[in-house]
Amino acid sequence: MAKIRFFLVFPIMMITALIGIVLMYIFRSHNHFLRKSWSKFHLKLMGADIHIIGTPQANADLLILNHQSLVDIMVMESIWDRDIAWIAKKEIADLPVMGHILKAPKMIIVDRENKKGLIKLIHDSKDRIDSDRPLAIFPEGTRGKGKKLKKFKSGAKIIAQKLDLKIQPIILTNTRRVLDSHKFEANKETIKVVYLDPIEVNSEYDWFGIVEEKMNLAFREHKSLRDY
Repeated sequence: MAKIRFFLVFPIMMITALIGIVLMYIFRSHNHFLRKSWSKFHLKLMGADIHIIGTPQANADLLILNHQSLVDIMVMESIWDRDIAWIAKKEIADLPVMGHILKAPKMIIVDRENKKGLIKLIHDSKDRIDSDRPLAIFPEGTRGKGKKLKKFKSGAKIIAQKLDLKIQPIILTNTRRVLDSHKFEANKETIKVVYLDPIEVNSEYDWFGIVEEKMNLAFREHKSLRDY
């Protein structure tokens, strides 16, 4: 049944994403509304309920999240009031046609193979912050399997310290079960969004290590028993 649901849901998602890309180029001033509407529609189509735990820091500059599925992005786009600027790797932006899902809304594209990539990352991040767009990053760098968090990479730490950002750590659970593009499965599930306490950037102690530790603890506490 999960595979049948996937092949019913996923083609619709791809078709509407292509339509959305065109609309984002045409109606640039309504970019955020289009992404939010698209995300809400597909979460409802997939039968995903969202259960929120904790209180978000509405004026956060940088959202740090674990990563399991495309659904992670859809969830945050649907519930976060401000226009998020996602930080994504260049390999996604280079995809034929679908890469415009990053380019149309001016997301931040990182070229990890380019030595000047970090300079551009800081520059683009500051530009989005100055435009009142909070940044969002997956510090694991790639999707996990939903059983544990991968070791965090340093990109989020560097951006936060260079720009002195306000940090909102967030844990998401069950998003991989809602849509698993590796197993070609889709399920009706309740997704937990766990807002951890915001943390101040401070170069005098390992604040980033503390964020990683707290996110690991929260993930183990809130993830579904089905993941064991």
